[in-house]
Amino acid sequence: MNPCIPLLVVDAFADAPFGGNPAAVCLPPHEPDVRWMQRVASEMNLSETAFLRPCGDGTWSLRWFTPTKEVDLCGHATLASAHVLWETGRQGADRPAVFETRGGRLRCERGANGMVRMDFPARPAVACELPAGLADALGADVRWCGRSIDDLLVELPHASVVRELAPDVGALAGFPVRGVIVTAASDVPGHDFVSRFYAPALGVPEDPVTGSAHCTLGPYWAARLGRASLRGWQASRRGGSVAVECCGERVVLGGRAVTMLRGEWAAGWEAAGTYSGA
Repeated sequence: MNPCIPLLVVDAFADAPFGGNPAAVCLPPHEPDVRWMQRVASEMNLSETAFLRPCGDGTWSLRWFTPTKEVDLCGHATLASAHVLWETGRQGADRPAVFETRGGRLRCERGANGMVRMDFPARPAVACELPAGLADALGADVRWCGRSIDDLLVELPHASVVRELAPDVGALAGFPVRGVIVTAASDVPGHDFVSRFYAPALGVPEDPVTGSAHCTLGPYWAARLGRASLRGWQASRRGGSVAVECCGERVVLGGRAVTMLRGEWAAGWEAAGTYSGA
Protein backbone atom coordinates (compact mmCIF):
# COMPACT_ATOMS: atom_id res chain seq x y z
CA MET A 1 0.00 0.00 0.00
CA ASN A 2 1.30 3.45 -0.89
CA PRO A 3 1.84 5.77 2.09
CA CYS A 4 -0.19 8.93 2.51
CA ILE A 5 2.19 11.84 2.89
CA PRO A 6 1.39 14.75 5.23
CA LEU A 7 0.90 17.99 3.33
CA LEU A 8 -0.05 21.36 4.83
CA VAL A 9 -0.69 24.81 3.39
CA VAL A 10 0.50 27.72 5.51
CA ASP A 11 0.04 31.45 5.03
CA ALA A 12 3.51 32.85 5.80
CA PHE A 13 4.26 36.45 6.76
CA ALA A 14 0.63 36.68 7.80
CA ASP A 15 -0.99 37.67 11.08
CA ALA A 16 -4.40 36.29 10.03
CA PRO A 17 -5.81 33.85 7.46
CA PHE A 18 -5.85 34.79 3.76
CA GLY A 19 -2.87 37.13 4.00
CA GLY A 20 0.83 36.85 3.36
CA ASN A 21 2.16 34.17 1.02
CA PRO A 22 0.76 30.61 0.98
CA ALA A 23 3.29 27.79 0.87
CA ALA A 24 2.74 24.05 0.75
CA VAL A 25 4.84 21.91 3.10
CA CYS A 26 5.19 18.24 2.16
CA LEU A 27 6.75 15.68 4.55
CA PRO A 28 7.68 12.53 2.58
CA PRO A 29 9.15 9.55 4.48
CA HIS A 30 12.34 9.59 2.41
CA GLU A 31 13.98 11.67 -0.33
CA PRO A 32 11.71 11.50 -3.38
CA ASP A 33 12.78 11.67 -6.98
CA VAL A 34 13.33 15.31 -7.97
CA ARG A 35 10.93 14.95 -10.90
CA TRP A 36 8.18 13.81 -8.54
CA MET A 37 8.78 16.81 -6.26
CA GLN A 38 8.54 19.11 -9.27
CA ARG A 39 5.26 17.47 -10.31
CA VAL A 40 3.84 17.95 -6.82
CA ALA A 41 4.88 21.62 -6.83
CA SER A 42 3.26 22.07 -10.22
CA GLU A 43 0.08 20.42 -8.92
CA MET A 44 -0.02 22.68 -5.86
CA ASN A 45 0.59 25.71 -8.13
CA LEU A 46 1.76 27.94 -5.28
CA SER A 47 4.83 30.13 -5.57
CA GLU A 48 6.74 27.51 -3.55
CA THR A 49 6.23 24.01 -2.23
CA ALA A 50 8.67 22.88 0.47
CA PHE A 51 9.82 19.27 0.94
CA LEU A 52 10.98 18.54 4.48
CA ARG A 53 12.74 15.49 5.93
CA PRO A 54 14.75 14.78 9.11
CA CYS A 55 18.50 14.39 8.54
CA GLY A 56 18.94 12.20 11.63
CA ASP A 57 21.19 14.62 13.52
CA GLY A 58 18.50 17.02 14.71
CA THR A 59 18.54 19.07 11.52
CA TRP A 60 16.13 18.97 8.58
CA SER A 61 16.63 18.69 4.85
CA LEU A 62 14.62 21.40 3.11
CA ARG A 63 14.09 21.87 -0.63
CA TRP A 64 11.89 24.40 -2.40
CA PHE A 65 10.17 24.19 -5.78
CA THR A 66 8.17 26.75 -7.73
CA PRO A 67 5.63 25.35 -10.22
CA THR A 68 8.46 25.09 -12.77
CA LYS A 69 11.86 24.97 -11.03
CA GLU A 70 13.81 24.16 -7.86
CA VAL A 71 15.24 27.28 -6.19
CA ASP A 72 18.25 27.92 -3.96
CA LEU A 73 16.63 30.13 -1.33
CA CYS A 74 13.07 30.82 -0.18
CA GLY A 75 12.00 32.77 2.88
CA HIS A 76 8.26 32.27 3.17
CA ALA A 77 8.37 28.49 2.65
CA THR A 78 11.14 28.26 5.28
CA LEU A 79 8.95 30.18 7.72
CA ALA A 80 6.06 27.85 6.85
CA SER A 81 8.25 24.77 7.37
CA ALA A 82 9.47 25.89 10.80
CA HIS A 83 5.89 26.72 11.78
CA VAL A 84 4.75 23.22 10.73
CA LEU A 85 7.54 21.49 12.68
CA TRP A 86 6.65 23.30 15.90
CA GLU A 87 2.89 23.11 15.44
CA THR A 88 2.89 19.35 14.76
CA GLY A 89 5.38 18.54 17.53
CA ARG A 90 8.03 17.23 15.13
CA GLN A 91 10.38 19.82 16.61
CA GLY A 92 10.41 20.78 20.28
CA ALA A 93 8.75 24.13 20.85
CA ASP A 94 11.76 25.32 22.85
CA ARG A 95 14.32 24.33 20.21
CA PRO A 96 15.35 26.10 17.01
CA ALA A 97 14.57 24.53 13.64
CA VAL A 98 17.78 24.10 11.64
CA PHE A 99 17.57 23.41 7.91
CA GLU A 100 20.15 22.10 5.44
CA THR A 101 19.37 23.68 2.07
CA ARG A 102 20.87 24.54 -1.30
CA GLY A 103 21.26 28.06 0.09
CA GLY A 104 23.28 26.87 3.10
CA ARG A 105 22.31 26.17 6.71
CA LEU A 106 19.33 28.22 7.91
CA ARG A 107 18.22 28.59 11.53
CA CYS A 108 14.74 29.57 12.73
CA GLU A 109 13.73 30.44 16.27
CA ARG A 110 10.38 31.07 17.89
CA GLY A 111 9.99 34.54 19.33
CA ALA A 112 7.28 36.26 21.30
CA ASN A 113 3.66 36.39 20.09
CA GLY A 114 4.18 33.77 17.40
CA MET A 115 6.98 35.64 15.63
CA VAL A 116 9.47 33.41 13.79
CA ARG A 117 13.03 34.75 13.40
CA MET A 118 15.01 33.35 10.48
CA ASP A 119 18.79 33.67 10.07
CA PHE A 120 19.48 34.08 6.33
CA PRO A 121 22.45 35.13 4.18
CA ALA A 122 22.56 38.78 3.12
CA ARG A 123 22.43 39.22 -0.65
CA PRO A 124 23.24 42.89 -1.23
CA ALA A 125 22.78 44.50 -4.62
CA VAL A 126 25.63 46.26 -6.41
CA ALA A 127 24.78 49.29 -8.54
CA CYS A 128 24.61 48.48 -12.25
CA GLU A 129 23.57 50.09 -15.49
CA LEU A 130 19.83 49.87 -16.06
CA PRO A 131 19.27 46.97 -18.48
CA ALA A 132 17.82 47.98 -21.82
CA GLY A 133 14.05 47.60 -21.85
CA LEU A 134 13.61 47.21 -18.07
CA ALA A 135 12.00 50.62 -17.49
CA ASP A 136 9.62 49.97 -20.40
CA ALA A 137 8.77 46.50 -19.04
CA LEU A 138 8.00 48.04 -15.64
CA GLY A 139 6.18 51.02 -17.09
CA ALA A 140 7.89 53.32 -14.60
CA ASP A 141 10.86 55.63 -14.18
CA VAL A 142 13.73 53.99 -12.31
CA ARG A 143 15.64 55.99 -9.67
CA TRP A 144 18.34 53.36 -8.99
CA CYS A 145 19.21 49.88 -10.30
CA GLY A 146 21.40 47.16 -8.83
CA ARG A 147 22.09 43.46 -9.20
CA SER A 148 22.30 40.90 -6.40
CA ILE A 149 23.44 37.31 -6.77
CA ASP A 150 19.93 36.38 -7.93
CA ASP A 151 17.83 39.43 -8.76
CA LEU A 152 17.60 42.91 -10.17
CA LEU A 153 16.67 45.56 -7.60
CA VAL A 154 15.15 48.84 -8.77
CA GLU A 155 14.09 51.80 -6.67
CA LEU A 156 11.07 53.71 -7.99
CA PRO A 157 10.24 57.35 -7.21
CA HIS A 158 7.39 56.79 -4.73
CA ALA A 159 5.55 54.07 -2.81
CA SER A 160 2.37 54.84 -4.75
CA VAL A 161 4.19 53.94 -7.99
CA VAL A 162 5.16 50.57 -6.50
CA ARG A 163 1.59 49.85 -5.38
CA GLU A 164 0.09 50.82 -8.75
CA LEU A 165 2.67 49.05 -10.89
CA ALA A 166 1.28 46.89 -13.72
CA PRO A 167 4.39 45.58 -15.49
CA ASP A 168 4.67 43.48 -18.62
CA VAL A 169 5.55 40.23 -16.83
CA GLY A 170 6.21 38.51 -20.15
CA ALA A 171 8.94 41.04 -20.86
CA LEU A 172 10.33 40.68 -17.32
CA ALA A 173 10.72 36.94 -17.93
CA GLY A 174 13.30 37.74 -20.60
CA PHE A 175 15.87 39.21 -18.22
CA PRO A 176 18.59 36.70 -17.13
CA VAL A 177 17.82 36.85 -13.40
CA ARG A 178 15.70 34.96 -10.90
CA GLY A 179 13.38 37.94 -10.51
CA VAL A 180 12.92 41.70 -10.33
CA ILE A 181 12.47 43.47 -6.99
CA VAL A 182 10.88 46.93 -7.09
CA THR A 183 10.96 49.16 -4.04
CA ALA A 184 10.47 52.67 -2.67
CA ALA A 185 10.54 54.43 0.66
CA SER A 186 7.35 53.76 2.60
CA ASP A 187 4.57 56.29 2.96
CA VAL A 188 2.81 54.13 5.55
CA PRO A 189 3.51 54.53 9.31
CA GLY A 190 5.22 51.52 10.86
CA HIS A 191 7.09 50.48 7.71
CA ASP A 192 10.35 51.78 6.28
CA PHE A 193 10.00 50.64 2.66
CA VAL A 194 7.55 48.95 0.32
CA SER A 195 8.33 46.39 -2.38
CA ARG A 196 6.97 43.97 -4.93
CA PHE A 197 8.64 40.94 -6.51
CA TYR A 198 8.20 39.44 -9.98
CA ALA A 199 9.67 36.08 -11.04
CA PRO A 200 7.81 35.02 -14.22
CA ALA A 201 10.82 33.04 -15.45
CA LEU A 202 10.20 30.68 -12.50
CA GLY A 203 6.47 30.40 -13.12
CA VAL A 204 5.65 33.08 -10.50
CA PRO A 205 4.30 36.21 -12.22
CA GLU A 206 4.15 38.05 -8.87
CA ASP A 207 5.11 36.58 -5.51
CA PRO A 208 2.84 37.81 -2.70
CA VAL A 209 5.52 38.13 0.03
CA THR A 210 9.15 37.20 -0.61
CA GLY A 211 11.45 36.59 2.33
CA SER A 212 14.54 36.04 0.19
CA ALA A 213 14.04 39.39 -1.58
CA HIS A 214 14.43 41.02 1.83
CA CYS A 215 17.97 39.59 1.98
CA THR A 216 18.62 42.23 -0.68
CA LEU A 217 16.13 44.89 0.40
CA GLY A 218 17.42 44.89 3.99
CA PRO A 219 21.04 45.84 3.19
CA TYR A 220 19.90 48.40 0.60
CA TRP A 221 17.56 50.28 2.91
CA ALA A 222 19.85 49.88 5.93
CA ALA A 223 22.51 51.79 3.99
CA ARG A 224 20.01 54.37 2.77
CA LEU A 225 18.37 54.97 6.15
CA GLY A 226 21.41 54.47 8.37
CA ARG A 227 20.00 51.81 10.69
CA ALA A 228 20.02 48.03 10.86
CA SER A 229 16.50 47.25 12.11
CA LEU A 230 13.79 47.81 9.53
CA ARG A 231 10.31 46.72 8.55
CA GLY A 232 9.13 46.24 4.98
CA TRP A 233 5.66 45.96 3.49
CA GLN A 234 5.31 43.86 0.33
CA ALA A 235 2.52 45.60 -1.53
CA SER A 236 1.04 42.69 -3.47
CA ARG A 237 -2.70 42.07 -3.57
CA ARG A 238 -2.43 39.85 -0.47
CA GLY A 239 0.32 41.89 1.17
CA GLY A 240 2.59 41.07 4.08
CA SER A 241 4.97 42.57 6.62
CA VAL A 242 8.59 41.44 7.02
CA ALA A 243 10.86 42.50 9.89
CA VAL A 244 14.51 42.78 8.85
CA GLU A 245 17.61 43.07 11.00
CA CYS A 246 20.90 43.45 9.14
CA CYS A 247 23.87 41.75 10.80
CA GLY A 248 26.84 42.06 8.45
CA GLU A 249 26.81 39.09 6.09
CA ARG A 250 23.52 37.81 7.57
CA VAL A 251 20.00 39.15 7.86
CA VAL A 252 17.39 38.08 10.38
CA LEU A 253 13.90 38.02 8.88
CA GLY A 254 10.82 37.97 11.10
CA GLY A 255 7.21 37.08 10.47
CA ARG A 256 4.23 35.05 11.62
CA ALA A 257 2.36 32.17 10.00
CA VAL A 258 -1.14 30.64 9.97
CA THR A 259 -1.94 27.02 9.03
CA MET A 260 -4.74 26.98 6.48
CA LEU A 261 -4.99 23.33 5.43
CA ARG A 262 -3.92 19.94 6.79
CA GLY A 263 -4.15 16.93 4.52
CA GLU A 264 -2.37 14.02 2.86
CA TRP A 265 -0.85 13.50 -0.53
CA ALA A 266 -2.49 10.26 -1.61
CA ALA A 267 -1.74 9.65 -5.30
CA GLY A 268 1.35 9.18 -7.41
CA TRP A 269 3.81 8.37 -4.62
CA GLU A 270 4.63 5.05 -6.26
CA ALA A 271 6.26 7.10 -9.02
CA ALA A 272 8.67 8.84 -6.61
CA GLY A 273 11.61 6.69 -7.55
CA THR A 274 10.59 5.48 -10.98
CA TYR A 275 8.89 8.34 -12.77
CA SER A 276 10.51 8.92 -16.16
CA GLY A 277 8.10 11.26 -17.87
CA ALA A 278 8.65 14.86 -18.94
